[in-house]
Amino acid sequence: MKRPMNADDDIRWLHHREQVMGTVVTFDIAHAPGNEARIFLSIARARKVLQRADAVFSTWRELSPINRLRRGEITVGEAPPEVAEVLEACRVAKDVSLGWFDPWAMPGGVDPTGYVKGWAAERALAALVEGGATRAIVNAAGDIATYGSSVSSAPYRIGIVDPHDPQHLACVVEIDGAIATSGTYERGEHLLDPHTATPCSRIGSASVVGPDLGLADALATALAVAGEQGLAIVDAVSGYEALTIGWDGAWKSTRAFPFSRGTGPHAVRSRQTA
Repeated sequence: MKRPMNADDDIRWLHHREQVMGTVVTFDIAHAPGNEARIFLSIARARKVLQRADAVFSTWRELSPINRLRRGEITVGEAPPEVAEVLEACRVAKDVSLGWFDPWAMPGGVDPTGYVKGWAAERALAALVEGGATRAIVNAAGDIATYGSSVSSAPYRIGIVDPHDPQHLACVVEIDGAIATSGTYERGEHLLDPHTATPCSRIGSASVVGPDLGLADALATALAVAGEQGLAIVDAVSGYEALTIGWDGAWKSTRAFPFSRGTGPHAVRSRQTA
């Protein structure tokens, strides 16, 4: 990932790294000189957002509310209010993905993990913006929420990893919003087909861009499981675009997927065959 091109010389960038939710989350924050104290406090609030999400939704913590709900010890109404919020958003994601994203089909009971990371990152981003960030990036293990490109002519340029060679980038995209990528090339067989309850990933990787990272995360998970047929599903969701890279190396995308100039599939193929 790169910082915005042509960033304003009058702003300051600050980087923060946080180990939370079983992964690494980083903040990159642009702010005006003299605003360091407010930004410091906003980072504390953003960290608290992520820690709260981990405490409520971790399926690895025995006493987390989501695990107690899964075991039938509490109802949704007895759980913290964000549980109902997230589960309602998951219902929407299940509907728009035509059931390819389905937290209720997971072993052991409802598991909104495929939505929560993006949802929490968006909430952390909001805390940074409320604290005075003029531009900000929250990177939750490669799922990225951004703010501020609309106040500058410089888009955010984000690299997508090549699933066949994870040490290199397949391409670069330019976004104003969020991007999520799903696949098994790093974590192994952790994706399940909700229709068969069996491990499944029909493509090497699936990337989705759009205004909200929670929904982009859910759609990327759905697309990785559904395969190329899922592109039509994402294409029907207003404001979202998608890219798949097949196990055979084939690239397919929706019509307006925002490849950075010179880095799309045709450019990559020409370099490979040169």
